[in-house]
Amino acid sequence: MSKMIKRVLAMVLALCMIASAAVSMVSCANEPEFKPDDRDPSEVLADYQPVAPKDYSQYADDYDALSEAIYNDVLGEFLSYYNKAQDATTVSERYALMAIAEAKLLESGIMLPLTSNGGNYAVSRVAPNTATSVLWGNDSYRYHHVLVADKFLTSEDRAEMKAKWSELKGTGEYEAWAKKFLADKGYTLSDSYALGYSSDPQTWDILATSKAADSEAIVNTYDGLVEYDMENVMQPALAESWTVSEDGLTYTFKIRQGVKWVDAQGREVADVKADDFVAGMQHMMDAMGGLGYLIEGIIVNATEYMSGEVTDFSKVGVKATDDYTLVYTLVAPTTYFMTMLGYNVFAPMSRSYYESKGGKFGAEYNAEAEGYTYGKTPNDIAYCGPYTVTNATATNTIVFSANPAYWNKDAINVKTITWLYNDGEDQLKAYNDAVNGVIAGAGLNASALKAAQQDGNFDKYGYVSGTDATSYMAFYNLSRAAFANFNDPTQVVSPQTEEQAARTQKAMQNAHFRRAISFALDRGAYNATTVGEDLKLTSLRNTYTPGTFVTLEEKTTVEINGQKKTYEAGTPYGQIVQDQLNADQVRITAFDPAADDGIGSSDGYDGWFNAENAAMELDMAIMDLALAGIEISAENPIYLDLPTFTGSEIYKNRAAVYAKSIKDALGGRVVINMVECPTSKEWYYAGYYPEIGSDSNYDICDLSGWGPDYGDPQTYLNTMLPDYAGYMTKSLGIY
Repeated sequence: MSKMIKRVLAMVLALCMIASAAVSMVSCANEPEFKPDDRDPSEVLADYQPVAPKDYSQYADDYDALSEAIYNDVLGEFLSYYNKAQDATTVSERYALMAIAEAKLLESGIMLPLTSNGGNYAVSRVAPNTATSVLWGNDSYRYHHVLVADKFLTSEDRAEMKAKWSELKGTGEYEAWAKKFLADKGYTLSDSYALGYSSDPQTWDILATSKAADSEAIVNTYDGLVEYDMENVMQPALAESWTVSEDGLTYTFKIRQGVKWVDAQGREVADVKADDFVAGMQHMMDAMGGLGYLIEGIIVNATEYMSGEVTDFSKVGVKATDDYTLVYTLVAPTTYFMTMLGYNVFAPMSRSYYESKGGKFGAEYNAEAEGYTYGKTPNDIAYCGPYTVTNATATNTIVFSANPAYWNKDAINVKTITWLYNDGEDQLKAYNDAVNGVIAGAGLNASALKAAQQDGNFDKYGYVSGTDATSYMAFYNLSRAAFANFNDPTQVVSPQTEEQAARTQKAMQNAHFRRAISFALDRGAYNATTVGEDLKLTSLRNTYTPGTFVTLEEKTTVEINGQKKTYEAGTPYGQIVQDQLNADQVRITAFDPAADDGIGSSDGYDGWFNAENAAMELDMAIMDLALAGIEISAENPIYLDLPTFTGSEIYKNRAAVYAKSIKDALGGRVVINMVECPTSKEWYYAGYYPEIGSDSNYDICDLSGWGPDYGDPQTYLNTMLPDYAGYMTKSLGIY
């Protein structure tokens, strides 16, 4: 099987849960303290010894070899620590080594953290915490339990509900309390929920995609084995119960009996059985739609089946031992395995219905075969979840209607979910639709915030939405091959000459240059264009994996640059990331122990922007590149293409801030080309839809990111693995 076919394509927008407050780190006697580099930039430059750029011309005709060579030079150190983490003997040692690997990833400068989701002003009729706020997997997009009121919730009522949720979390009492509270406050609950969306699903096959635009829709059409409830407690769904063997290698699930598969018209087509999870897993591996990497090395023979080494699926560690007993066999104990079950890689699929739509398994699988229609439209899938899709009109409306055959139909609060398309060109559309009751709520961009302040809605109903674990990044293309969109070479065409493009590529392959453009962006000003000046720092993120995503479970000793360092139980992941950055004298504040009222955080401040550091890094890059005969000055700058959605004033303004910030900090020696994308579709094809690095049409892309699939830092870091194993590596123009 070729590397191209083996590509994994997981996409943004599954989410994760922030870990509990960190315990202060206690230093042991005589242990090293890793402090930030506070030398004057002139001192650093005086000591700097230039390094000549690598020459990759020998790989010009071998894309895989070129990708491998660039990856090894740029991310080899990251990969080394990532692999060490895989061999850790304890979970805490694993976390610590993952943190060191993350520091190496950040130091490489291949991407710049931008923001998380949320952290903006909003108004809404949806009661807080009535969808799960667990931030990994897909469950946060399951809306059957949300409570939607007939009018916007006041700021005071919302705050009281959030406080009560914190008090009742884990008791199972919040939903009943919330319903009574809303009734007592004069709200009437609605059984419909309308919200906006910006990108149509490209497939309705949940097992052949991990793009957010697909999975966020399809997740409402099926149930998984388990599901997190609104109090963030894992509850049985299609699995009534489960057991784990003493050695941690065997997970046995008892499947709920009497659950039905139905078609889009609600007609019963089959019973849900254990074999549907086996069929789903095999189809997922056959389809190679971007989910397979999640179970590589986790489920017995999963890797071998997907590589073609094993062709008999019965040898893979997922089996139905009878109609209602499902067994997974793991390669090694995996502490986070249960947290993976909320993601679509473990979704069931009716074997008989799939076959009725032309589906085949193993070597016979062919999604392009005549007669294969599975997942092509909402009418070509079977449903076992709370909703069926009763309308799907492209760039217009998607309607999810209550499934009358749903096993838990009496427990759902919302009978109809309506998605309404918004192309983003009208800055006030979402807010106006929310005010007029067309949709349930809206985030307030700068224009909408002004309107809400003028009409009085902000003072009464405005609130700050919570942030989550999705990390939006600016990705840098290290080996750009596309200078127009791959789907249409007349769209988003680069203005660079061949000479400029060659100079840009050499610059982008230099770590100091990449760090220079990262340090040069005033991310607060950049973010203010979308959320307003007051909240410009709230959603800023300074790492890929949030600094409080996990904490050490026990006292752990690791080496940082050859020096042993012991961390106490409760030390946050981000603290170890920061120590490695300090030890390497890279001027990034990835974790601030004083942030978030002393809890410590990687969010809520700008730990990258510094014009002096940016200029220093650029000066080092200039010295390096001069050894290859490349001169960089204000008269002969490096040009970087930034695809810009010019159909939206917000995104156009954001890109303008990006360009000005880079110009000002680097003295005009680097120039951002805002390459026009009149529609969001052209923008997405430049940087979101490419499935291979050579199709990525940008030097800088700021429209994508990653949300975690399960509760371990690996869920972020493995997106940067080589040889087509990491999804986001393609964003670097390789693999």
